Amino acid sequence: MRVCIVGCGAVGSLFAANLAQLDDVEVWAYDLARDHVDAINRDGLRLSGAGDVVGRVRATADAGELPSCEFGIVATKAMHTASAIDATAAAFAHGCVATVQNGIGNEEAIAERVERVIRGTTFPAGKMVAPGHVQWDVKGDTTLGPFEPQPAPVAEIERLADACTRAGMPTQAAADARGPQWRKVIFNAATNPIGALTGLTHGRVCENAGLRRLVSGLVDEGKAVATAERIELDADPEELIDHAAKPDVAYDHKASMLQDVEARRPTEIDYLNGGIVRFGKWRGVATPLNKAVWALVRGVEESWKL
Repeated sequence: MRVCIVGCGAVGSLFAANLAQLDDVEVWAYDLARDHVDAINRDGLRLSGAGDVVGRVRATADAGELPSCEFGIVATKAMHTASAIDATAAAFAHGCVATVQNGIGNEEAIAERVERVIRGTTFPAGKMVAPGHVQWDVKGDTTLGPFEPQPAPVAEIERLADACTRAGMPTQAAADARGPQWRKVIFNAATNPIGALTGLTHGRVCENAGLRRLVSGLVDEGKAVATAERIELDADPEELIDHAAKPDVAYDHKASMLQDVEARRPTEIDYLNGGIVRFGKWRGVATPLNKAVWALVRGVEESWKL
């Protein structure tokens, strides 16, 4: 099996390094950070923290160097999905492409360029430490399922899920992956921007009573939109939020949006809270808290231009 990770940042590196442990999987990585690519090719892709792994991955910043791949796993930021799949689509002409990204709308962007698409969501998290080195902060499960308008074959979804599980990234193949996906969207939209706006880790957000009430308000709006979309969540996002706040889970984890704000990088706010607001508008569901948080984070981004 040949798999290409499209976007080998923190989450992409977790999949790449772990899959590279399997004798029957050849792993490629496409990433535009040339120092990261060079370090991977020279020293391997290193994970530390929740798991200590070094994976031998073939990395490139030139999409033209990619061979034909049976699977792609897109792990870029949501705003880069279209450009990343534009560059790499030829490698998946006969393959299937999964997304493990945050937010809403990534599958649609991928489906414009490839025929067989896998809807995915993943909960492991980490952060870049140095080129070729990612700190693995949080372990968790992944769910893969068909993207209904252009689904990958069930057997292929199960094949990729099996490889990820054998590699140490527990993955379930589901008939309907929308429930897990929306649970994570709601989780991220309720917690990530609050961390980004306050500078607090997940656990510290949750132990502040006022902020925790705000988080619950954001969750309630997201759940109302999911209900209007006739999506049955696989679990209550509130339970996931409380679980992640435990000291041995993600208490000290800086959400990816906080990492972006600290580095003054564009955030995924348009695809999280912005996505919930857009779906809510289509379904006639009011989302004032999500709309306010969306505006605040966009305001922070605008301040960097001053």
